[in-house]
Amino acid sequence: MIYFDNAATTRPYPQVLKTYTDVAQRIWGNPSSLHSLGATATKLLDMSRKQIAELLEVKPTEIFFTSGGTESDNWLLKGVAFEKAKYGKHIIVSSIEHPAVKESADWLSKHGFEVDYAPVDRHGFVDVKKLEGLLRDDTILVSVMAVNNEIGSIQPLAEISELLKDRPKVSFHVDAVQAIGKTERANFLPDRVDLASFSSHKFHGVRGVGLAYIKEGKKLESLLTGGGQEGNMRSTTENLAGIASTARALRMTLDNQEAKLKRLSALKEVILTELEKHDDIVIFSGRENFVPNIITFGIKGVRGEVLVHALEEKDIFVSTTSACSSKAGAAASTLIAMNVKPDLATSAVRISLDDENNMVEVEQFLTALTHLRQKFQKIR
Repeated sequence: MIYFDNAATTRPYPQVLKTYTDVAQRIWGNPSSLHSLGATATKLLDMSRKQIAELLEVKPTEIFFTSGGTESDNWLLKGVAFEKAKYGKHIIVSSIEHPAVKESADWLSKHGFEVDYAPVDRHGFVDVKKLEGLLRDDTILVSVMAVNNEIGSIQPLAEISELLKDRPKVSFHVDAVQAIGKTERANFLPDRVDLASFSSHKFHGVRGVGLAYIKEGKKLESLLTGGGQEGNMRSTTENLAGIASTARALRMTLDNQEAKLKRLSALKEVILTELEKHDDIVIFSGRENFVPNIITFGIKGVRGEVLVHALEEKDIFVSTTSACSSKAGAAASTLIAMNVKPDLATSAVRISLDDENNMVEVEQFLTALTHLRQKFQKIR
């Protein structure tokens, strides 16, 4: 099997699963309990939060645990919107956000907020000048993803940070779910960012654990009320095994990151170079300011899902658009925002690599793709 769908989810590291099972079996006390089992669980929870904070170069009090990236996005957008509603009700999100952000913005628009969508250029980067033109005196929130999940473009967060530096009333949220381990910290958590979302299973952790970064001093409405966990911001018994294993996954992912990125870049370069040789292939992912693990392309006249299933028959697993949207059969929303023609947009297939992939797999994939292109040409 060749697994090239790592932007959808990564395989948990064996060491991460060991941590998960060890904690679940041995440290099963409730962190909120007063007895010694609870104290042991609290100690591990605090250690995990501290380790994650150190790795992300933030404060432990700025890290909150959730059930995933979608929950973090929903909470951070809705929580800050209602907290700041007294200052204004205007929100800006980019036109290429993940549904977790887009749907949250749409929900807010049904509850008294006004939402504008910042356009992108034909390469998939947010147009900062046009975003600036959308800012108003009553703007309270700007949300722009760090790395686009469909084509891998790294968004200009530094430029947007500069744009917002004299607008302290505007909270800046970043969906960084696709960024960890795929680009440098400065590209997903510059200083101006107030809020950020992460998901454990995108960096070899287990599913069901997310992180929300909330800069010290920033206020937002609580997500869940009840027992007062997570500083009264998200009341529910903590998923201690998931959290402890997430800390380990993050440490392992960031270990030797520079070397991993070089290996990924080498794999991507071989694939891009081969794809560029063929006139019937259109490539949507570039080299400069793109992460090294995502390549989105299409064969003209062949729908993306057809190629996905044809590759699957050869035990090669890729995706059409984002995993969350692929079953809908719709064109990649990012490509539509880039003004790609619908017939090309529906041909899109996303390869998302991981450091565990190798050149032999890349060569096998390219051989399979060549055979399939020849087959499709005969059919047409």
